[in-house]
Amino acid sequence: MLGSYDIVVVGAGSSGCALAARLSEDRRRSVLLLEAGPRFLEIDSYPPELRYGALFGSSAPGHPNNWGFNATLRPGVRQPLPRGRVVGGSSAVNGTVFTRGLADDFDEWAKAGNSEWSYDAVLPFFRKLERDADMSGESHGDRGSMIVRRVPRENWSPASAAFVAASEQAGFPRDLDMNAPGSIGVGPLPLNNLNGVRFNTAMAYLDPIVDRPNLHVLADSMVRKIRISDGHATGVLVQRGSELIEVHTGEVVLSAGAIKSPHLLMMSGVGPADELRSFDIPIILESPHVGRNFTDHCTVHLPLRVHGISRAHVDPTKNALSEVGLHYTASGSSEHSDMMLMPNVVPLNVAVMQGTSLVQRLRAAGLAARQLSWEKLKHQMMTQWDLTITIILMRGRSRGEVRLASSDPLASPELYYHYLDDPEDLRRLREGMRLAARLVASTAYRDIGARRTSPGDEVLESDLLLDDHLRRYVSTSMHTSSTCRMGISRESSVVDQHCRVHGIANLRVVDTSIMPTVVRRCPNATAVMIGERAAAFF
Repeated sequence: MLGSYDIVVVGAGSSGCALAARLSEDRRRSVLLLEAGPRFLEIDSYPPELRYGALFGSSAPGHPNNWGFNATLRPGVRQPLPRGRVVGGSSAVNGTVFTRGLADDFDEWAKAGNSEWSYDAVLPFFRKLERDADMSGESHGDRGSMIVRRVPRENWSPASAAFVAASEQAGFPRDLDMNAPGSIGVGPLPLNNLNGVRFNTAMAYLDPIVDRPNLHVLADSMVRKIRISDGHATGVLVQRGSELIEVHTGEVVLSAGAIKSPHLLMMSGVGPADELRSFDIPIILESPHVGRNFTDHCTVHLPLRVHGISRAHVDPTKNALSEVGLHYTASGSSEHSDMMLMPNVVPLNVAVMQGTSLVQRLRAAGLAARQLSWEKLKHQMMTQWDLTITIILMRGRSRGEVRLASSDPLASPELYYHYLDDPEDLRRLREGMRLAARLVASTAYRDIGARRTSPGDEVLESDLLLDDHLRRYVSTSMHTSSTCRMGISRESSVVDQHCRVHGIANLRVVDTSIMPTVVRRCPNATAVMIGERAAAFF
């Protein structure tokens, strides 16, 4: 028996760290924050691949700070799906892009019955969370926990400068503040990257209050199940090493991320009845939308080679993976700002391999060979020293599923994305790939010796061949959302707008799971805001 707490928060990630810190500001309230991965208390104690924002060794298969999920993006196309297993969660392994969702995203949530999440309602919490070093005014905060900065134009890499120049020459407007309500165009990305360091939510929210007596952070502690009795959540079953521990609480909050939160609900008997029965899991409550109809950002990559730009020119321990980006609306689209192009400044091989041991590299390569299709693996090996422009579909029509693979809570769930089933998604990505190719063919890119390495001209010029290329090499931004979407009833959603699970008292979900649809920006800033916003409901 570990003890009893007023609130137990499961998952110390982008939302969970913010939520636990805010809840524990009331010293009369005891809060336990549980995390399956380890905790690092000093910046220098983080492994390099976690410490530096342009290193991604922790995303390699088999890394101990990675949940190691595997995703089926479409039939025959699979890829490893890294999610952070560490205090700090995926904010400790991500690309440090810190863009807010659009005002329209939140107002759409409000129109669907979630009035507490309109743009006007969430703006104070975006301001509260951020310490923006570059922007001021009524839309921005300067005293929050999360550092936000942009790489100054004079410090951009040659590839970033070429991308912005090419985009402006193509007629796209300049966007100096991508966190402004009407943001669209090309410019510097807001980053939670401090001189190369990935400034995760553990550093931002937990480290400053490490001695707070009513907040207990317990790392290396995996929750196997939520205890539910007579329609009330009463506690959690925690595994620490070989020991199983019961924790009693007045309220359970799942902040385990958009994959583990629905997985834990189903393991605990809350989910689609047919699926629970198929694994002999006793049904506590039929909740048909748990794990269903999730949304994400579909991506493809255009590799390019730049003569003379090597590891020596861009130090991944002092830079972000991407410094600039372009948001735009696809031609003929009914969705405003539904596309993004984002160039990286560090080759994939450097980002993944630098800072990792030879043993880690060999293990990751072996696992990747089993998890990737041969075509994707070959393509990755051929382009691993290239820079890329990532084409991102920010408002896709595909809907995915988190499904059980076993009744064992230690087994990973199965993830099905159903990417590119809709012709409109395929059309917009096709257009985005051709736009990226035109930018690379511009004078600005030619001046730095850049050339496209894939796909070839024959593929780019043919809709049929390009569609086949996109289907084979489609990827994901790993921005999974909406697996426990919020709404007005159990018939249409999993939680209400106050994050309470429909039909189960004293149980909430607070993370990107609750988004009705993923925002049209990289979602980490919104994930932190969700923790801040939800704390006000308690």
